[in-house]
Amino acid sequence: MMTRLIIDTDTAGDDCFSLLLGLRHPAARLEAVTICNGNVAFDQQVENALHTIEVAGRGGEVPVYLGSARPLMGRWEAASFHGSNGMSELEFAPAAQRPEAKHAIDAIIDLVMGNPGEISIIAQAPLTNIALAFLKEPRIAKALKRLWIMGGTDNAVGNVTPAAEFNFYVDPEAAKIVFGAGFNITLSTWTLTLNSGSIDAEAVARIEALGTPLGKFFMDVTKTPRRVAFERYGSTISTHPDSLTCAMAIDESLILESAEVVVDVEVGGETTRGWSSVHPPRLVERWEDRDANARIVRRADTAAFADMLVQVLK
Repeated sequence: MMTRLIIDTDTAGDDCFSLLLGLRHPAARLEAVTICNGNVAFDQQVENALHTIEVAGRGGEVPVYLGSARPLMGRWEAASFHGSNGMSELEFAPAAQRPEAKHAIDAIIDLVMGNPGEISIIAQAPLTNIALAFLKEPRIAKALKRLWIMGGTDNAVGNVTPAAEFNFYVDPEAAKIVFGAGFNITLSTWTLTLNSGSIDAEAVARIEALGTPLGKFFMDVTKTPRRVAFERYGSTISTHPDSLTCAMAIDESLILESAEVVVDVEVGGETTRGWSSVHPPRLVERWEDRDANARIVRRADTAAFADMLVQVLK
């Protein structure tokens, strides 16, 4: 069955390979790319997405829509994990394709409402665009087939503060709105990335040995995050939170362990802003009326994911 996707992205690093899965996997049909504030400067994210589409050989075939360049309430903050341009300083000329005039929020609403039950969204950026689309047209929550969110942690240490993962930290207000909106959510966290979404040195060597343009693109774009991951975690790994999320959306057999949970997001804490609270439904007396609002993935098939990535990069 063909998986029809919108990818909402703050294109840098691994976002590119999630896009490549959507663009080149035979079981995926990428309907649109929407750009949200996040990893690097907004205009750079746009160019990174357009360049990735061009590298994939799909230039001009998949529309790119510009969304919110800032979070709902806070200041935009860049991620340092991917280098200043989000592409490990890879230099490239502007793509021939340019963004569409329609705003990303309207593009999301039109695609979802025009194809009820058919479209899934990969939300691999702060959730600003998704929250604003819901606030403008609440019916999208039920019309969307599934919302795949890459963000937060499973009550674990974050990657931008001890409490928070980057996407939720940047716009926790948007995340709180989305988890309360009634979407059919699958949550793929930074915790999952560390136990299932990080490919080892052997898999990276397989990709390098491909000798293909996309294999070289992978090695170039992941150069900085691979170095940072080695400095931070002490091993040669390449972390892939976004592309693992997209891979699971395309092939749910990659999900080995999951649970129905209640997810909430902290918006007010000085040291815990962006923290994702994850617990079973009806856990204690105060929350006994809290039904599950998401499926959280706790373990995925890393080997099968790496194989999928290699096949696409061939």
